[in-house]
Amino acid sequence: MPFEPLTHEPAVDPAQAREIARDVVVIPNLGVDLVPNIGVIGGSHSVLVVDTGLGPRNAEKVLAFAAEHARGRRLYLTTTHFHPEHAFGAQVFADEATYLVNSAQAADLVHKGPGYLEMFRGLGTPVARALDGVDFVTPDVVYDDEYDLDLGGRVVRLAATGRAHSKGDQVVTVPDAGVLFTGDLVETGQFSIFPWFPPYDTDVSGPRWIEVLGRLAAAGPDLVVPGHGDVSGRRILTDVREYLELLRDETWKRRDSALPEESIAAEVEALMIERHPEWEGRDWIAKGVGCFCADHSGHEAAGTGEAAEGASA
Repeated sequence: MPFEPLTHEPAVDPAQAREIARDVVVIPNLGVDLVPNIGVIGGSHSVLVVDTGLGPRNAEKVLAFAAEHARGRRLYLTTTHFHPEHAFGAQVFADEATYLVNSAQAADLVHKGPGYLEMFRGLGTPVARALDGVDFVTPDVVYDDEYDLDLGGRVVRLAATGRAHSKGDQVVTVPDAGVLFTGDLVETGQFSIFPWFPPYDTDVSGPRWIEVLGRLAAAGPDLVVPGHGDVSGRRILTDVREYLELLRDETWKRRDSALPEESIAAEVEALMIERHPEWEGRDWIAKGVGCFCADHSGHEAAGTGEAAEGASA
């Protein structure tokens, strides 16, 4: 979610799709802002689409690609979280696919979806055009913690992670292929996206995010499909976790000083850019500092609760 208005169309390009494992296809975002990596996962009788692209027109392209790939197999749709470029095309699939999400994400769509729609419409004419006609649909299947989806000779696991990048984050694992779709829990080539917009949205949790990435890395996937950026090996999970830990530590080191938050953010941003000069999305560093400052204000007292929440996710 960039801060400057976009001047280009955030267009999904199915012509660039590539197979990363047997019957696991990724339509890559190719570094285009507000275009996610989209997955198409096949079994003998069904195909699962992961994320829709921004708005109905992108989703129509994704649906057409998935239907051609499916060749008569049943279609399912899931979304990694409720943010517009990942989920705001679900309506296009309404009569063609069964839509599955976790309960926290379903609640995010209801309570936060309209506000994010208005916010994103302010990101420039191309974005507003892509979001024209968005309608929110009720998922067909809502689960709480985990859901095993049988595609025929292949079971794909949908799992709610608990609060991290958002309250409703979900990962999608293809165990027989060693592939993990993370949504915006992981990006490659850019600083982690912190949707820290007080007072409107403060659900992102840096400490919980770090815990989630530790669990995902321990599962040992072979390939990781991030929300944005190149498909990578499992090391990316550790790289992102280590970045978040450094961001946390440098922020908390300064949190109780007399420095105002703006000065803390400037100092930490300089350190992070020095460490990762090639990464995009530098504006997200200050958002992360704000998030960690808020978490630190009660992190010792809340530590037991955070640990319990992580254990139940």
